[in-house]
Amino acid sequence: MNFADKLNQAIAANDSLLIVGLDPNPEMMSPEYIQGNQDSLINRIEAWLLWIIKATSNNVCAYKPTLGFYQALGIEGLQLLERILVAIPKSIPIILDAKHSDLNTSTVFAKTIFAQWQVDAVTLTPYAGQDHAAPFLVYSNKAVFILSHTSNPQAEALQQYPNPEQPFYLEVVKQAQSWATPEQLYLEVGTTNPEVLDKIRAIAPERTILLRSLWSNKSNLESLVNVGLNSNGEGLLISIPQDFLSTSNLATEVASLNQKINIYRKSRIQQSSSCELWIPNVCLLTQHPYQDLVLQLFDIGCLLFGEYVQASGATFSYYIDLRKIISNPQIFNQVLNAYGDIVQHLDFDRIAGIPYGALPTATGLALNLQRPMIFPRKEVKAHGTRRLIEGSFNPGEKVVVIDDILISGKSVMEGADKLKSAGLKIEDIVVFIDHEGGVKDRLADNGYRAHSVLSISEITKTLYESSRINQMQYDSLTANYEKNI
Repeated sequence: MNFADKLNQAIAANDSLLIVGLDPNPEMMSPEYIQGNQDSLINRIEAWLLWIIKATSNNVCAYKPTLGFYQALGIEGLQLLERILVAIPKSIPIILDAKHSDLNTSTVFAKTIFAQWQVDAVTLTPYAGQDHAAPFLVYSNKAVFILSHTSNPQAEALQQYPNPEQPFYLEVVKQAQSWATPEQLYLEVGTTNPEVLDKIRAIAPERTILLRSLWSNKSNLESLVNVGLNSNGEGLLISIPQDFLSTSNLATEVASLNQKINIYRKSRIQQSSSCELWIPNVCLLTQHPYQDLVLQLFDIGCLLFGEYVQASGATFSYYIDLRKIISNPQIFNQVLNAYGDIVQHLDFDRIAGIPYGALPTATGLALNLQRPMIFPRKEVKAHGTRRLIEGSFNPGEKVVVIDDILISGKSVMEGADKLKSAGLKIEDIVVFIDHEGGVKDRLADNGYRAHSVLSISEITKTLYESSRINQMQYDSLTANYEKNI
């Protein structure tokens, strides 16, 4: 079971978004574990942490031990951590609060915490970029939380740089979203300011946010919950106030807080339902199967706005640049899987990629599906073998043609014609994005069945409903494909 599924099951089972820190900090211990006890400090801390687990396990969705506190206690502290990890119910995920930041030790650290300690997720700092997160993300059933904002007052000079309108912490959020899927990458936000949380939620509507720095004496909990939750009453995890842990009635305090947050959740869902019922062209009851992929492609800049001349000669107010995906392995793998959902059901002997944009995709598909690959040359060299088709094949074999974007159909039909001239049979053409405008019908008139993972109208609808694009951009995109229908 991956982290996302385990977390969602724990949320549903305990009807809770709460997370409890399990930190061996003597300053936070309940009085009865400090006074009148002859046991060693380690034993008293362990008894206290076990009591916390027992008192809260029915009202939380995850536990979050902070590695630094255990390291500060030396070898006994690390041994304590291993015992605490074992004591946590198997049904409740563990987020190791490590704030790991060292690029050189990422690989060995990821192996230790995920393979040896069996924790489910880890917190990381963002400054080393995707290279830092990558060794953790190769564990596909685990997850990372990227520190995006902290409530430390002295951090404001960095977080608000260069100005409050374009603060650095929002750039961290934008960049981090391109590193992995919403099931693997989460955001950690320390703030008591609803405005900060609202800004982050606006540019990361599909991400789950771990909210920290919540204190019991703050009066803006309802505001934080309202802006942090998505329209389905999800997407937010909340750390309980630290001062709860020093009280003797911890179970009651946590249960009461959980009940209060659930009231806010219910109200948020009702508000969203009553409002969105009247928004045209929006249906929250359905979700495109590749919604997360569309959002990630937008995040990494594959969809650009402006006046762009396409290879067909047509001018669009947007440009789709899929070449960026090959530099993002996590997204590229999702793209390959999406192609594979179509290609694996077709009848063919070989895969052929159209140069140059579709060659990486065709190569990946050939590897994933264990099928041989060929490709027609864009131009025939005046030297060497002067081959029109690269790769081995036999005349009469059936080939599925892979391309990236279908605009006019000209380039893919030229490639298919080259393959047919060598005696190969072409029936199916598979592309990632169909710009619509009747191109599939034109291909059908020429004897080809065209399949696409996504259409431009599906992309437009998903981006608009997810608040990724505004009304003006939506209208611009819609006008481009509607005029060709």
